[in-house]
Amino acid sequence: MDAQLFPTPAGVDPDDPILALPKVSLHDHLDGGLRPQTIVELAAEVGHTLPAEDPEALRAWFSESADSGDLVRYLQTFDQTLAVMQTAPALTRVAREWVLDQVADGVVVAEARWAPEQHLAKGLTLDEAVEAVQAGLDEGVALAAQEGRSIRVGQLITAMRHADRATEIAQLALRHRDAGVVGFDIAGAEDGFPPENHLEAFDLLHRASFPVTIHAGEAVGVESIRSAVHVCHTQRVGHGVRITEDIPGWSEAASVEGVMGDADGDGVETAPAYGRLAAWVLDQQVPLEVCPSSNLQTGAAESIATHPVTRLKELGFAVTVNPDNRLMSDTSVTKEMRRLVDQAGWTLDDLEWVTVTALGCAFLPYSVRESIIDEQLVPGFARASL
Repeated sequence: MDAQLFPTPAGVDPDDPILALPKVSLHDHLDGGLRPQTIVELAAEVGHTLPAEDPEALRAWFSESADSGDLVRYLQTFDQTLAVMQTAPALTRVAREWVLDQVADGVVVAEARWAPEQHLAKGLTLDEAVEAVQAGLDEGVALAAQEGRSIRVGQLITAMRHADRATEIAQLALRHRDAGVVGFDIAGAEDGFPPENHLEAFDLLHRASFPVTIHAGEAVGVESIRSAVHVCHTQRVGHGVRITEDIPGWSEAASVEGVMGDADGDGVETAPAYGRLAAWVLDQQVPLEVCPSSNLQTGAAESIATHPVTRLKELGFAVTVNPDNRLMSDTSVTKEMRRLVDQAGWTLDDLEWVTVTALGCAFLPYSVRESIIDEQLVPGFARASL
């Protein structure tokens, strides 16, 4: 591949065998994955002052700010990216490069999650913003095809949960459902803004047979997940790691064996006791879009080694591994997987399991998912080794 067109993800060894694995990225924000060089160039075009003008210095600023533990400073990182994503040409460029960066990361299915309502400051309409992003996604897919690389991408249209536009944004998603938009999401501050505040939007989407995912169980606990799953009937949960609060006996220090337990003392492992919600999420295999590195930054986990995703996987929950915000978390799907292998003991089989799980719940037609498993995932993992 052309190294300039498809740059190796930051911090990834180009010879890392994980880089070559076929991957699926379900929780991947468009405004959290810009190239630093692009931000510098777009900022110059619109006269926006950045905290650093050198691309590598800017990359370091994003990473340090997101890692600071200071919420105000973390949110300032998105002020910088949103400021340069207010015109159709800028949105098209960012979306095109987002696809190319996915290809460079070995991703074969990706969903671009973004909130059109945050990109209207320079006069774009909601529909024009969606069309500009779709143009960029299409260009990226075409460029990848020219290099012999195949990727399927779609837009996940997001409404901001603290605003009052969810029904309008749901209608926007439906208008573009046959033109690249594959699903709907709500994002933003969880605390004080439960999913059921937007029940009208979710009812509209469900009646139209349109897929939904909801950010829940990251900043707020199980009640947020309960609302998303049982009130708003989401197909997937964004993050969802705090489902552990509904598993009695769970603690950061507990091992998988400790969670499973030996209630009778006879040496035979017994299933853990689950709360009603955790049991439902497990039994119904509600997918959890887990973002390990991002969860560390937001305080939803303490380390990769003890991140709940490992034990949830072992217990059979439908977990997937995602980058969330590639720029802010200085990450990629390859980097997330490498961290899990090195720090949490994951194997190639584990990586394949979460990848197949992710593809199984991607917002794509069943026949397309089947063909990607048969033609890309199974062969890709069969010839791989760590």
